[in-house]
Amino acid sequence: MSAPTIVLDPSTADPDAELWFVEPAGFVPLPLETLLPEPGSSAGDALRSAAAPLLDAEPDEEARRQLVTIFATGQQLLAALREAGTVHCSVGLHRDDVGDVAVVGGGGPLFSLFTISWRDTGVAPRGVTAARAVTSAGGHARIEFAELPCGPATFAETVSVPAPGSGLPQRPLLRLHAYLPHPDCRRLAVLTLATTAPERGDEYRAILRLIAGSVGFESPPGDAGGGA
Repeated sequence: MSAPTIVLDPSTADPDAELWFVEPAGFVPLPLETLLPEPGSSAGDALRSAAAPLLDAEPDEEARRQLVTIFATGQQLLAALREAGTVHCSVGLHRDDVGDVAVVGGGGPLFSLFTISWRDTGVAPRGVTAARAVTSAGGHARIEFAELPCGPATFAETVSVPAPGSGLPQRPLLRLHAYLPHPDCRRLAVLTLATTAPERGDEYRAILRLIAGSVGFESPPGDAGGGA
């Protein structure tokens, strides 16, 4: 993973956004509103039209059913994220160019998932809210308090393995979190970067630091990044 390059997104001009940020290159935003349209809406019609060529390209009906099943499963996961307060979701794809890329598997692709979620909190000073975010729940490691341009924040991480029988690969999942209290002192922005490559934790920590350091709760001048 080489030094990240900032990609500008015109969503910074969104008048309804409550948080602005930048993402390094290699992250592709998932349009939640488009992928999870309301029944009978024009967005649903547009999604079906966009998916039609993919279905038509499948060789037979069984392959089409499998594609529909995979897509439906993805929609269920995105819906669960949105119900939990997620307002932004991006998939990261980077080439593993750290260390010896000549070894078997070296230089391969690294996948990650970046999300921004809102969490309601009790009214309290922002520094207190940032501290409570990591002390109210167990399992956090590498806890650190920081002062960012947007205000106080805490960084922490967790590592978990999917439950046996879940159908998921039994690989450790590293979740890096940044907790950023809003200036209204009533809610918390939670930035999470998850990856199945914990051996590249230092590089992903640098990415999350970069994103968290770019966050602003007031609209920036011009097109300076993305909004959520």
